[in-house]
Amino acid sequence: MTLLTRRTALISTLAFAGAFATGALADGLPKLAVKKTYKVGFAQTESNNPWRLAQTASMKAEAEKLGWQLVYTDAAGSAAKQVADVNSMIAQGVDAIFLSPREEKPLIPAVMAAKKAGIPLFLIDRGVDATLAKGGVDYVTFIGSDFLKEGTTAGENLVKIMGGKGIILELEGSTGSSPANDRKKGFDAVIAQNPGMKIVASQTGDFNRDKGRQVAEALLQAHPEANVIYAHNDEMAIGAISALEAAGKVPGKDVIVVSIDGEKDALQAIIDGKMAFSVECNPKFGPAAFAAAMSYAKGDTLPATMTNTDRFFDISNAKDSMADSY
Repeated sequence: MTLLTRRTALISTLAFAGAFATGALADGLPKLAVKKTYKVGFAQTESNNPWRLAQTASMKAEAEKLGWQLVYTDAAGSAAKQVADVNSMIAQGVDAIFLSPREEKPLIPAVMAAKKAGIPLFLIDRGVDATLAKGGVDYVTFIGSDFLKEGTTAGENLVKIMGGKGIILELEGSTGSSPANDRKKGFDAVIAQNPGMKIVASQTGDFNRDKGRQVAEALLQAHPEANVIYAHNDEMAIGAISALEAAGKVPGKDVIVVSIDGEKDALQAIIDGKMAFSVECNPKFGPAAFAAAMSYAKGDTLPATMTNTDRFFDISNAKDSMADSY
């Protein structure tokens, strides 16, 4: 699949052709004037892994393509700094804000500050606590993957390849983040329905490769009987593979490793037989995010949630997908 085809596919998966219904804007949401160009903010949560770098590159590339001014910030993994970053964007008078929240609850003040300032805010790739802020009311929309479905997909496919039997170590993502919450919820629910499978330990690795390695090392020592590692993202899964090899175990044989994201290193691990599969979570949000803002400016009513349709990578398609990975 070419880059152009992939970009087109991302927009189509968000159902831009039919998702926008022309009509009055939701009560209380700030409007966005129709202009030739915009000054917009993108509040990134961190830049310590390939997924985040690919997301940032996509946002910057789309802004440059459209001739928009992009105010970019990196919270370096700090929810407090990300709130301050959004407040800085508000002070700079941006027309709209794209926010990738570090955590669900701590970013609520940022969402509400943008609304109070009359600046439309779009959540991309991560959500906020739905009991405290709602799409179409407090922010325009959430654009991203269905994290619950990702976890469910990982669980269902693991059950298949393990024949319904397995002793599992779970490496969780950043505590309090929507992908970590939902990927755990979806996966754990599937495992709970299969009495031959058991999660014996679950601990955060903060979506980080080295932390994933460290946590995997500790959990493997505590539970040497484990024969499955489920990681909430590829970075932690790759760290876990290193931990397995250091412990003298063969990933893919002694211990089955499964994950979510679909980054290049994970696809290579699948090709090498070290990882069974990775559920895709596409980071290339630029085209979809900016298209949503332009449609909103025209007066279209966007759905509160706009969901990507992600792929599933295993040995059957990993090699063919390498050229378009990140």
